[in-house]
Amino acid sequence: MKKVYIETMGCQMNKSDTERMLGMLSHFDYVETKEPREADLLMINTCSIRQLSEDKAYSAIGLWGKWKKNKPDLKIGFCGCVAQQKGEALFKRAHYIDFVLGTHHIYKLPEIIQRVNMGEKVCECEESHSVEDDCAKDYPITRVKSVNAWIPITEGCNNFCTYCIVPYTRGRERSRLPEIIMKEAKDALAQGYKEITLLGQNVDSYGKDFQDKHYRLAQLLQDLNAIEGKFRIRFVTSYPTDISDELIDIVPKLDKVCEYFHIPMQSGSSEVLKKMNRRYDRETYAKIVQKVRDNVKDVTITSDFIAGFPGETEEQFVETLTAIDEFELDYSNTAAYSPREKTVAAKWVDKFIDEDVKVERLKRLNDKVKENCLKSNKKFIGREMEVLIENFENHKGKNVITGRTRNNKIVHIPCDTDRTGEFVNVKITGAKTWYINGELI
Repeated sequence: MKKVYIETMGCQMNKSDTERMLGMLSHFDYVETKEPREADLLMINTCSIRQLSEDKAYSAIGLWGKWKKNKPDLKIGFCGCVAQQKGEALFKRAHYIDFVLGTHHIYKLPEIIQRVNMGEKVCECEESHSVEDDCAKDYPITRVKSVNAWIPITEGCNNFCTYCIVPYTRGRERSRLPEIIMKEAKDALAQGYKEITLLGQNVDSYGKDFQDKHYRLAQLLQDLNAIEGKFRIRFVTSYPTDISDELIDIVPKLDKVCEYFHIPMQSGSSEVLKKMNRRYDRETYAKIVQKVRDNVKDVTITSDFIAGFPGETEEQFVETLTAIDEFELDYSNTAAYSPREKTVAAKWVDKFIDEDVKVERLKRLNDKVKENCLKSNKKFIGREMEVLIENFENHKGKNVITGRTRNNKIVHIPCDTDRTGEFVNVKITGAKTWYINGELI
């Protein structure tokens, strides 16, 4: 048996792609190793959302290139979003790479490995109009050991926000067939997974490209909810104006669908949102959030924000801080603006914010997120909630089981027994910034 090591960077979609690639390689006498020095095949699955992620990928393969000098049969693959973006130029940057595999053709991996073993250098980065090849169904998925299984339902994005590289690395929106999604969900549940997370760069656009325009995310959730057994369903990420009234209405009616919406806002300023090419303003976002809160009890709403977008004024940045308060956002992912090749905003060099200003704004943004996260967590003190246990560990000198509530709150519970994968009822006894404390009932 040959050994393969895959280093995965970036989002859950990349992690899901890695699981699929490992499944394919298992058919060709490869077993996964967690020790890169032991591997016969080294692969890096890259992220290009920010320059820092791209730089880390180059640094990692630079080390692998040195190893190859003493191990000439070692094969190195450069995969993912940076691969899709850079293509054959990567061979010039790192001559020791054996293949470049973009995001559109991961199901060609077995064929690529065969060609590489015959001495070829291979690049597969053409844009595809299909999420998967016909051979996709023939390969298993080697999932990470967990209680949660990630299942992609859409790929790509049509929005072309001026800061975002995704349409260039993941392509246009394509939806996976419902029967394939249903099979993957049933297989994961049969393997013991207790939670299904539906993935997409814009999950609410699911089904837009189908001939049957009536089969959308709401219908898919209904079909998944009808599967027998005790499990949960989540979906991420939502684009604000693509969240339909039908979806908002159906979530509280489906007992397995969790009370959780991730709705990236990116900026609290309507002027900045327009420059970002987001299809909503602050007022529209406010109405969407309020509609979700009015219809879904105990819902957690999380978001994303960028600090220091080109041309952002201090007053516009402050609007982001006030938006987090006004909409009572429970948690937000944050980042300083990073110019990405091919995007419109990357050309606005004269409007770039000084790095020290971006760093200072990001700190204030993170402080606001912490403040609101703690405030959100405190709301649940005294409540009884259901928690799906994800792991058993020693936390600050005590044995605890850790899991999540239906609305995605992390809970630490004192317990000397590993109850990973179980649903337990808990009384919330306290709140910290990033988690809440509970005790078994």
